Amino acid sequence: MIKLKINGQFKTLDVEPRVTLLDALRENLGLTGSKKGCDHGQCGACTVLIDGQRAYSCLTLAVMQEDKEITTIEDLAKGDDLHPVQTAFLKNDGFQCGYCTPGQICASLALLDEVKNGSVSYVTADLNNPPTLASLSETEIKERMSGNLCRCSAYNGIVAAVQQAAGQTPPSPAASIEHSQAG
Repeated sequence: MIKLKINGQFKTLDVEPRVTLLDALRENLGLTGSKKGCDHGQCGACTVLIDGQRAYSCLTLAVMQEDKEITTIEDLAKGDDLHPVQTAFLKNDGFQCGYCTPGQICASLALLDEVKNGSVSYVTADLNNPPTLASLSETEIKERMSGNLCRCSAYNGIVAAVQQAAGQTPPSPAASIEHSQAG
């Protein structure tokens, strides 16, 4: 028996020690927003937030998550009111088939918090001067989202959604298409 705090509520589960958090969420709790893509931590479709940090729930054992705050895609919208990141994904066509979208959105939330907290990435040019939300570049966004794959290749819309959620003005969809074809 384990007790997990998921989306602000404590849930008691009877699971074997080898059950992943992803399987516990989907099979034991009916929270099917997190998707099982590769089941090997390579695609990011199962991304959730654990204590505010992104985690692949397919690589995380449920029994290891006691005393931690787990947030899934199901907790972001409040009734009919979407989270601003969800709204940005809709407005900027940050999805096509939608399978990876819950993981992309959770990863985007973590990315925004990382930037607010002054975290650097592999492509940060000056480690003493990390990017801010206002100065977050397309290159930084792509690097920070590189652990989440989209088989439909909605990457331009995903980057634009993160830019909008960061308070920037994303390029228009037509400009994004022209930019990607030129690059």
